Amino acid sequence: MSLFGAMTTAISGLNAQSRALGHVSNNLANSQTIGYKRIDTNFTELLTQSTRSLHAPGSVQARPDYTNAVQGTIEQSDIPLALAIGGQGFFSVAARRGTQDGLPQFDDRQFYSRAGDFQMDRDGFLVNGAGYYLQGWPISDATGEADRTQLNPVRISQQVFNPVPTSRIELAADLPADGMDAVSSQVRLYDALGTPHVATLSFTPVTAGTPAAPTGEWDLGITIPGENSPPSRSLRLQFGGTASPASPPGTLGSFSGASNVTVGTPAVGEAADVTFVADLGEGPQTIVLNLGEIGVARGLTQFSVGEFNVRNQSQNGVPPGSYAGLAIGETGDIAINYDNGQSRIVARLPLVTFSDPDALQRLDGQAFMRTIESGEARVTDVAKDGAGRLVVGSVERSNVDIAAEFTKLIVAQRAYTANTRVVTTSDELLQETINMKR
Repeated sequence: MSLFGAMTTAISGLNAQSRALGHVSNNLANSQTIGYKRIDTNFTELLTQSTRSLHAPGSVQARPDYTNAVQGTIEQSDIPLALAIGGQGFFSVAARRGTQDGLPQFDDRQFYSRAGDFQMDRDGFLVNGAGYYLQGWPISDATGEADRTQLNPVRISQQVFNPVPTSRIELAADLPADGMDAVSSQVRLYDALGTPHVATLSFTPVTAGTPAAPTGEWDLGITIPGENSPPSRSLRLQFGGTASPASPPGTLGSFSGASNVTVGTPAVGEAADVTFVADLGEGPQTIVLNLGEIGVARGLTQFSVGEFNVRNQSQNGVPPGSYAGLAIGETGDIAINYDNGQSRIVARLPLVTFSDPDALQRLDGQAFMRTIESGEARVTDVAKDGAGRLVVGSVERSNVDIAAEFTKLIVAQRAYTANTRVVTTSDELLQETINMKR
């Protein structure tokens, strides 16, 4: 190997250590960047000639060694919509490329990121600090299932939650077995506009004999004040031995004498449903009153002594609701909460995994793109098929260890200095060689 070759090899060492210093500098500059993955340096020897009797070094090359798959520290965040991934996987994100009609337009390419510091912008999109938009599977309003055929930027609508008219009432109560007085219970109903109404369910005991004594039968009346042309709704409820056929003591066994209500002839164990039609000002509204099950001590029973006891009363109507907040579940479901107590899932977040995540192409803003070497992007549910879990209300910090980077810095500095000594020495030897002519 010539003196000139020694000099050029040392110069390649200077270039390699300069790159290593650049990697360390980049890591230290991004030590607090959310979702940043450090870049290590992999030195590779390049030979001119090497045999058993002769070795002629050529140079050294410094290549980046990416750590995209190395987990960073997960830290709780004050941002309620912040997300971190514990384990493998990336968020699917979209890049903005312009604006049309006041709304962002997105690049057709797919991007991926671990930076989960998402917040809602003025248009309702979830955007991280680097400006990438979170993508998810849309939820079908008809089926409630995620549409896994497409990934779209998640947009949150703050419109009013549409009211739902009452179509079903459920009552679980205990009528007094020795009851001689009428009792009642009230339940709130909603019409198609979400206007509340109050229905009264009246229970009057049927008595017989002298003196009067309860027979185990009750007359049910259903009234709704303010109803248009209210009909007289009544139905006789038969318990225990008075039922036809007889049912276990205290359980509802059969109906009779239905007026303006519809009942079937359910068998033991089937639903005890009473159907009626109400006109609350928005047209006919069919409502089913469920009183439990025939012959089963569930729903409406007759066991207690002395008092009427309502155990549970519910209905499925919903008044109009305004946007109250957003919640993200650990399964990736994004739900809008309303001030009427309702919630609606609008999207589900998947995670994207790769066979070799370290081979992804790095982009500005802690984003990545798929390459041939990284393998295909596998879009899957959270915590399935090798994907990590979702940590809500947290962010993943940079995986840079400052102490380790300073160690690399010292080593690179010393190696750089050593290579300058080789250049200086080679220069002196070349000068001596030139001086041989004198």
